[in-house]
Amino acid sequence: MTTAAWQRVVLITLDGVGVGGQPDAACYGDEAACTLPHVAECCGGLQLPTMQRLGLGRIVPIVGVPPVARPRGHVGRMLERSKGKDTTTGHWELAGLEQGQPFATYPEGFPDAIIDAFSDLAGVRPLGNVAASGTEVLKLLGEEHLRTGRPIVYTSVDSVFQIAAHEDVLPRERLYALCKGMRQVLDEYRVGRVIARPFIGTSVDTFERTAGRRDFSMPPQGDTLLDNMLKSGMTVIGVGKIGDIFAGKGISQSIKSSCNSDGMAKTREALAQLDKGMVFTNLVDFDMLYGHRLDAHGFGRALEEFDVWLKDFMAALKSGDLLIITADHGCDPTTPGTDHTRESVPLLVWHPDLVSGKDIGVRGSFADVAATIAGLFGLECDCGRSFADQLT
Repeated sequence: MTTAAWQRVVLITLDGVGVGGQPDAACYGDEAACTLPHVAECCGGLQLPTMQRLGLGRIVPIVGVPPVARPRGHVGRMLERSKGKDTTTGHWELAGLEQGQPFATYPEGFPDAIIDAFSDLAGVRPLGNVAASGTEVLKLLGEEHLRTGRPIVYTSVDSVFQIAAHEDVLPRERLYALCKGMRQVLDEYRVGRVIARPFIGTSVDTFERTAGRRDFSMPPQGDTLLDNMLKSGMTVIGVGKIGDIFAGKGISQSIKSSCNSDGMAKTREALAQLDKGMVFTNLVDFDMLYGHRLDAHGFGRALEEFDVWLKDFMAALKSGDLLIITADHGCDPTTPGTDHTRESVPLLVWHPDLVSGKDIGVRGSFADVAATIAGLFGLECDCGRSFADQLT
């Protein structure tokens, strides 16, 4: 098809669904990580017929998803060129902004200067200041938080400053205001995200994080594909936490979602209102609910639920639409630790006029996605290598 023929792109990020094989994984302690194949092994095989027909089984061996001889879609995998393995870095690179300098991490806790700044904003010293999973930190400090009213600050091996607070102790809007204040503090420290983690419950046995999570990302340090699409008059709709990841930059409309199924429904709703441009969706449950919590079986069920939805969604696409399915990093629930893993990611590309797909190989950067979309719409992109010429 010609440049003028392309109208709409749907870019779906399956958060944390890595496929292993990143050459520098050992530098991150992730040489054994291979999220999707390991999840399939733990589940005794996965039933993913829609993605199987697109060619998913040709990327890496997956129990229950054998490779097809003639894939319906173009299929490959991508290596992350940027340093790091966090959500922000992965999504920025997908949008054409590679990071030569990794975001700062504080696996031993934040320095006094940062905690002092937090205390000034909150009016009280925080609990915690440790590296821990969100569920662990509620078990350790949730009841003390209820007694004292002191917010819980924690991090991980990723570049995040997370604030957990009970909704009856620190209502959401006050928690969000505190996060916004810390976002301004932490820009100079190059911390990727400040995350609000509201929860409910009365004891360790009943504590539960709510859907009120909000991510306050460091703004992209430069224009991305999203900015260039807006400048050309197109619309960019972010679904899920996309608007947060890009700090609203390059986003025409941001639509929040509470879970994968809600995100999938809102992706379809967003596409229905789009004339020309892109719907950029993040489905976070794979990472947040299953990868970090080491729940391989839940991870597998979520993949199968997505695959069922995908079949009907593809049937609703029309000529001039392009679908890209990928991920931002790994989050292997079968390897030690609860954090992200440095992995390559899958790449599935399809449009309704495609007769049969082909292997498009191992891509050297996530930014190949941005370069390709830019090429389709006649836009500039400084990073990545386009595969737009292979789409017809």
